[in-house]
This record gives sequence, structure tokens and C-alpha cells, in this order.
Amino acid sequence: MLEVDRLGAVVRDERPWGGFERYTLNEPTTVKIIDVAPGQRLSLQRHEHRDELWVALDPGAVFEIDGERITPSVGDRVLIRAGQTHRLSSSGPAIRILEIAFGHFDEDDIERLEDSYGRV
Repeated sequence: MLEVDRLGAVVRDERPWGGFERYTLNEPTTVKIIDVAPGQRLSLQRHEHRDELWVALDPGAVFEIDGERITPSVGDRVLIRAGQTHRLSSSGPAIRILEIAFGHFDEDDIERLEDSYGRV
């Protein structure tokens, strides 16, 4: 499993039988699986009070972080720091990501910069 500390370090713990990734350790976190319908996208946004770790669960996800477009493979991870602009979208198929938010989580801590659904 993957351990992401406040500095963004990623640690895999190897064992004789394989290994594991630890996503959090003694930190306040919120964990979600986000699904995006085929061809849809979330708003371009940023947060003031939390960092987010995104893990691609399906092919076809598109991560946009500070204007950089990333097409992750399944299992790829990206750490989004508080204040960074970001958007999740689907390049075609329905997709899912694992999102782990670090810090104070509040759905009102979303500053929408662009939105396809008129929520700016």
C-alpha cells in the first residue's frame, strides 16, 4: 500500500509474501470513490483546506492539475495540494477514482473556476 505524508512521500512496505501500500497513517482523512459518467467532467476547482490524492481505478480517466492534462493508467496516483487547480473527467467511458482528502474536509471548500453545469 501507499503512504503519503504531508510532504507527498510515497512508501511501499515490502514483505516476503508481497507487500502493501498504506494510504493514511494516523491522519484525519476522508475517503471517497468518485464515479464520472461517460464523457462528463467535474468543475475546474481548488480547495483551501485540504490536499487530495487521486488513484485511477479505470482506464479513460483524465486528470487536469494546474493546467497540465494527465491520462493516468489504472493504479496511477497524483497528489493535489491545497490551492492547486484541478478537474477530473472521462475521455469516453464511465470511470472511477479513489480520492483521499487530507486535512479538514468540507464540501463548501470548493472554489469553482469553470463548470459545465452552471455552478460557478
